[in-house]
Order: sequence, then C-alpha cells, then structure tokens
Amino acid sequence: MALVINEEQQMLKSSTKEFLDLKSPLSLVREMRDNNYNQFSSELWTEMVEMGWTALTIPEKYNGLNFGYVGLGQVLEEMGRKLTVSPIISTVLTSTSLISLSKNEVLKNMLFQEIMNGNKLCTLAHEEGSHHSPNIEISIVSKKDDVLVLNGKKRFVIDGSISDYFIVSANHESEKNVDLILVDSKSEGISFNNKVHMDSRIYSDISFDNVKIEKDNFLSSNGDGFEILEKTLDIARIGLAAEMLGNVQQAFEMTMQYLKEREQFGVKIGSFQSLQHRSALMFGEIELCKSIVLKALQAIDSDDEKLPELASLAKAKLGQVSKLVTNEAVQMHGGIGVTDDADIGFFLKRTRVTQRTFGDSNFHLDRVAKINKY
Repeated sequence: MALVINEEQQMLKSSTKEFLDLKSPLSLVREMRDNNYNQFSSELWTEMVEMGWTALTIPEKYNGLNFGYVGLGQVLEEMGRKLTVSPIISTVLTSTSLISLSKNEVLKNMLFQEIMNGNKLCTLAHEEGSHHSPNIEISIVSKKDDVLVLNGKKRFVIDGSISDYFIVSANHESEKNVDLILVDSKSEGISFNNKVHMDSRIYSDISFDNVKIEKDNFLSSNGDGFEILEKTLDIARIGLAAEMLGNVQQAFEMTMQYLKEREQFGVKIGSFQSLQHRSALMFGEIELCKSIVLKALQAIDSDDEKLPELASLAKAKLGQVSKLVTNEAVQMHGGIGVTDDADIGFFLKRTRVTQRTFGDSNFHLDRVAKINKY
C-alpha cells in the first residue's frame, strides 16, 4: 500500500488544521494551565463532536462514520501541532477501539451512541505499576455474597477525573481470565488521587474497594479479554505516535523560523553550519517518522497481522525522535527556550509524558526484538 493519504483523508486533515488554527491556538494551552489546570474546554469538545470526530472509527452499523484510523491519525497529528487538550485520546482513540472489539452488542449500542453524541466520556483504566505493562497483577474480580466485586488499584488513568465510565482490566479470580469491565465512575467504593503531570494535564490513580459490578457490564467474553486489550493498546500506541508526530513537526518548524530570525555576531544564527547539520538530522528523522506512523495507521485499517510489530516500531521511533527534536528545539532557542515566556517548552513537556505513555522506547524495542525471536 502506497504511503500516501487519499483525497478524503487530506480534506479531513485540512479541515482539522483550519478548525484548530481558529479554535485551539497554543495560547489556549497556557490559558487552561493557568486556570487551575482545566482539563478541557467543553465548548471546544462540543464543536469537535459536531465535526464528527467522535464517530470517525465507529462502524456504520452503529451510525458511525467508519472513516478509519488513517483519518483519525490525521486529526491526532494536527491536534499534536496545537497541543490541543481534549478527551479524544481516552474516549475516541482508546475506548472506542476497545468497545469495537467487544462482542457485547447491548453495551456497544449504548456506548457508541453516547460517545458519538458527546454525552459521555470513557477511559481505559489499566496501568498498575510505575512502568507500562500489559499484565495485570493487582486488580481482581471475585464473588462476595453471590455478588461480583472489583478490587484493585489503577495508575496513570488518562482523563480519569472527568470520565463518566472506566473500562477496567482485571483478572477473574476463579476463571484466571482477563476481564474488561465497564464501571460507572460514580460507583460506591471508588476513590481518586489526581495528579498534574509535566504536560499540565491531570492523570488519576484510582482505587476500587469492593465495587459492585453487573454481569452484563463485561466487554470481554469467553476468555478474549487479553486479546482485546492487546489490540486496543497497539491501536492506542499508534494513535499516540500520530499525535507525537504533530508535536515534533511543529516544534521543528518553530525552531527553523527562530533560526531565520535570531541574530548573533551580526548574522542570522541559521547560517551557522553546526546548526544546519543538527537541523538536517532532525528533518531526516521526522521524514522517517511520517512513513512509519502512516504505515502503522494503515495496518490498523487493513487488520494487518504485523500490527503489533508496527505499533511498537512507531511508538519506539517517535519516542526517540520526539526527545531529540524537543531537546534540540529548546537548545536552539537559547536561554529563552527554558523560560515560560516561550511556547517551545510546552512541546518538550508534552512529549516527555507521551514518550512513556503505553510504553517507552525501551519497552517497544524489546518487544520488537521478541516478536522477531531475538
């Protein structure tokens, strides 16, 4: 498959750029941070819903657009350029993907409708340790007085404090299977520890203490929980890589513009050969990132058997390049680059979080090696 986007996908990318240029400038990130770390703009989210972004990957059977992940990737890339704060990673990219893979038709019909309409937000509650792992060791589903209850702790839950539903991964005490359970965030027995991270966004550590769950609220069935979870994580990794691609492109372009304007010793600093060499290296790495991200997005839509490997390649490569580009961008801006007056620092801070989300470069390089039997 050619590594180019088609006309419809290009139109979506262009319309997204125009919309975000108008509605989500970088100044909005600063404004939301200074306004008590506001999670997102409800007005902006409503307009995103009206643009159809929440329905992009939902099948037509459920009244979705079924536009595909290459299309969603273009939206995420443009959002990465603007550092747009919204629940699209947690609700649209991650949760919608997991729900699509479920066989629970009742929950699918209900959740898809509420997500598409923007009425409800949903997030995956999976991580349990300080580093990413697909394995579940703490959270357990068990029976207590003939009632199913959930106990455990989840860390680093994206948009946990604003989500209406959690999709919680847990081990089943008796069947030794991975369960994926829909849990109302207002259920009795749930407690939150919300934390502001480096990117000025709030992530939640969540404890579940004998939280009652209904047997009809399982998105997994017949032992398919881990398979669904793994594929969802791969999709989320690729989508996040698409956002990171937008981050590094914008940081690079801002830096190139600065090199053309800033003068030192009576000349533009862009004329310095050492900076030109460093810039050329960044340009080449970003071009490679464009190819691997698009290839990975296409693999989701085509249900390619190489999806796990491509997901890890994309996440590993973007993790490495985002660190390179944002470090260089801040350094090339000089002293002003490390001050809060300059917007370039926001890109470094955001990528430091996304580098580790759903697995850092070391995790994914190791995974690629294992897939290839090294």
